[in-house]
Amino acid sequence: MTVLEAALRAVAALAAFLVLPLLVGQAEHKVMAHMQGRLGPMYAGGFHGWAQLVADGVKFLQKEDITPRAADRWVFRLAPGVALVPYLLALALLPVHPGVAAVDVPGSLVLLLAATSVGALGTLMAGWSSANKYSLIGGLRAAAQLVSYELPIVLAVASVALAGGSLSLVGLADAWSPWWLLWQLPGAVVFLVAAVAELQRPPFDMPVADAELVMGAWTEYTGLRFAFFLLAEYAGIVVMSVLFAVLWLGGWHGPLPDALGWLWTLVKGFVVALVVIWVRVAWPRLREDQLQRLAWLWLVPLGLFQVVLTGVGVVAGW
Repeated sequence: MTVLEAALRAVAALAAFLVLPLLVGQAEHKVMAHMQGRLGPMYAGGFHGWAQLVADGVKFLQKEDITPRAADRWVFRLAPGVALVPYLLALALLPVHPGVAAVDVPGSLVLLLAATSVGALGTLMAGWSSANKYSLIGGLRAAAQLVSYELPIVLAVASVALAGGSLSLVGLADAWSPWWLLWQLPGAVVFLVAAVAELQRPPFDMPVADAELVMGAWTEYTGLRFAFFLLAEYAGIVVMSVLFAVLWLGGWHGPLPDALGWLWTLVKGFVVALVVIWVRVAWPRLREDQLQRLAWLWLVPLGLFQVVLTGVGVVAGW
């Protein structure tokens, strides 16, 4: 790869990182509104409020950046970046078509999981450093949630890696077959539920529960730093949705011509993102004990069952 090609891929990944989360955020505003019998944003930008998130971004830029006097200043200021930057790396690793990824490494699946795990630590850093009891409780909840739901994600992804015989996302997408929709279905359910919890999205948003903790770990954040946390949430939805599309839905394999495979991958990812939005609307927030029980009594055993089933299938030559 030449320096120019590497630079173009980096620019493309950065552009996708800035655009795709905004599209998902706008879709959430409109889709969630219609699910609840509302209209959602209608005025910013004209047609159905398409520029609402742009207007929100301008508003955040104008707000004062405040650091509490008692806060651990460096940790407090670094936390939004720790929450946001790993998802940029994860997005750069995602292939939307063979050879169409900003970074293509042999163990891209392992690196992507490591990056998304680091991203969840930003909430913990924010809660610990804010010198606010609500933020601290939110940070501790985020730590418990990270420990509980990282294992189901790893088990579900390990099953797909075992079935495909590769740790490369491109290799796993190429090894996919429609039979996986049935064979890997338990792992797909485990991954989707655990991914929503990993992103701290409703009904698993206890670390930022506004009704209980003001805004949880984000309570003391203002301006652009607060916007970074919101952008990290939407970027996480994009990463998890496209990863689900690549591993369980075949990525670019479909009825569209090969030249449009990247579009087919993005369409699948957008459908998964709509499911994540629907879950927010349809389910009430769980209690902390219910969250832990779901992870350890249901998702972990189901993930282990999927790994055993895949191992038997690989040995039997299914």
